[in-house]
Amino acid sequence: MRLLITGLCGFAGSTIARELRAHQPGLEIIGLDNLIRRGSETNVEPLRSLGIDVRIGDIRDRATVEALPAIDWIIDCAANPSVLAGIDGQTSSQDLLDHNLSGTIHLLEHCRRHDAGFILLSTSRVYSIEPLASLPVKVIDHAYMPDEARLTPPLSDVLSTNGLRENFSATPPISLYGASKKCSEILALEYSSTFGFPVRINRCGVLAGAGQFGKADQGIFSYWIHSWAQRKPLKYIGFDGCGHQVRDCLHPRDLVPLLLQQINASPSAQILNVSGGRDSAMSLRQLSDWCTERFGPHHIETDLTPRPFDIPWLVLDSQTARTDWGWTPSTTRHAILEEIAHHAESHPDWLQLVT
Repeated sequence: MRLLITGLCGFAGSTIARELRAHQPGLEIIGLDNLIRRGSETNVEPLRSLGIDVRIGDIRDRATVEALPAIDWIIDCAANPSVLAGIDGQTSSQDLLDHNLSGTIHLLEHCRRHDAGFILLSTSRVYSIEPLASLPVKVIDHAYMPDEARLTPPLSDVLSTNGLRENFSATPPISLYGASKKCSEILALEYSSTFGFPVRINRCGVLAGAGQFGKADQGIFSYWIHSWAQRKPLKYIGFDGCGHQVRDCLHPRDLVPLLLQQINASPSAQILNVSGGRDSAMSLRQLSDWCTERFGPHHIETDLTPRPFDIPWLVLDSQTARTDWGWTPSTTRHAILEEIAHHAESHPDWLQLVT
């Protein structure tokens, strides 16, 4: 079997490629990456040493994708993953859509030509901002939690303290980033229906682990721990200024058993929430407490200015993945944090490399 992994040299793509190689050494893996993300160039030679066919190219370029060989499956990990993309002054809205949508179309056309399957790594950010931003919450153990006593239908039908379900509203606004991924989902499903090739969509929570190219607006667990270890400036932004906002986390290697099932079996659900869920969720304040125990105290500044698209609590419920595919993540939150901490100690210059 021949797989194409796009965004191969990013954190998710490179981790998945290594784990696939470990699980099934006979797989032929081709990877494509434009190396636009700082730090991604460090993965090229290590992946090639594993026998992975690393190609430098851009999925936005139609000719580049058309020149790729026939494949059996594409695992699409290529994206600009920042919810602030298109409005942060670092990339334009057109660039964002070219990265996250135009490239997807080229890949879907490649699947159509070769009757290949397509797996999209999507995001929790396809869900509507307004109901999440106005979610009734209370503070428990220095973290926001949904106040179930104040949850009423229809919100209570699609959300609980276990997380958002797949039928939670995806009505705009969802950010330009979220819209680009949601459009990619819709097109993938349309191509599947029209041309008859299999499609799987995995909506991931926050991916985290050693070697992630974390920044303040993406890869927050890695960014926070590396910054803390190096005593770099950190701040709680928005809300009550106490760092009570909550996210879940997932190590991308935990995706591999599910991906192998999705490649080899008929789907019972095409769209899945895939995350660490409630057990992996924590607030920035709780992460700071963990860092204090691990590295010693560090001063955190406060900025009450709200950030665009920010929400107090975002946790995904992966019950469908458990029920339909028997999938649960195996790497605990503590193991993820400790892995990042070891990496931070071994690579004190990591932030300078990737930001």
